[in-house]
Amino acid sequence: MPESQTPSLSAWLDKTETLTDDITAFPLRALAATLDRDAPDSAVPPLWHWLYFLPVSPLAEAGPDGHPKRGGFLPPVELPRRMWAGGRLTFHAPLRAGSEVARTSTIANIEDKTGRSGRLVFVTVQHRYESGGALCIEEEHDIVYRDAPQPGASAPKPVVAPQGETWSRTLTASALMLFRYSALTFNGHRIHYDFPYVTQEEGYPGLVVHGPLIATLLLDLVHRERSDATIATFAFRAVRPTFAGNAFTLCGKLADDARSVELWAKDRDGYLTMQATATLA
Repeated sequence: MPESQTPSLSAWLDKTETLTDDITAFPLRALAATLDRDAPDSAVPPLWHWLYFLPVSPLAEAGPDGHPKRGGFLPPVELPRRMWAGGRLTFHAPLRAGSEVARTSTIANIEDKTGRSGRLVFVTVQHRYESGGALCIEEEHDIVYRDAPQPGASAPKPVVAPQGETWSRTLTASALMLFRYSALTFNGHRIHYDFPYVTQEEGYPGLVVHGPLIATLLLDLVHRERSDATIATFAFRAVRPTFAGNAFTLCGKLADDARSVELWAKDRDGYLTMQATATLA
């Protein structure tokens, strides 16, 4: 057993579950309205599959942060902060409204580390989405659990965002946008909608914009610039929180091969908040 895996958590390695869900039209229309976009046709846009296979649990089982109590499919990491740190996806074929899809999930890796900010646990979950017996999406989802910041601890030094973008879009995520996205993804995490909780309990200066929402907006930038683009792969990594009410900018740069796209988001101070890459089919 690797030293980075504690015995209690390593028991979750290779754990697998398979769920099925119906790709209904309403969540697609609702997210399109939230992003001020036209509703898609029957094909589910890349990353909009996150509207399905939602973790439904009784309200009585919610933890103090709004997440379901630890355990179940995911390992019971007893650290107060849980974040979607990033992911890697390959799109083989689009999911389609009206179809039934099976998702098989596997706990692929668990790393237990200690950093400057305290203990960190990284969990990687692999997902395979199949419809009609055909593989549609492969995904690796990175989750990080961490300690609450200690009083007086210095914040990580921010990274200046790249320059040279050829595409950009500046917007401000409102509290209403965050509420809608939380509702559409059945995300009870209070940092996205409960201002007293996020400022007094978690110590953030404001409501935190969902990492998956920013990733979705980055791919939406590609489609705004290249409406005929077909996304083959996408990888993203959250770097720094973005807060509701503050302007942030989505940036993109198409490589000379016209297939590779560098994507990033930066806050109003010019600091990098998310880094991503995409390839076009």
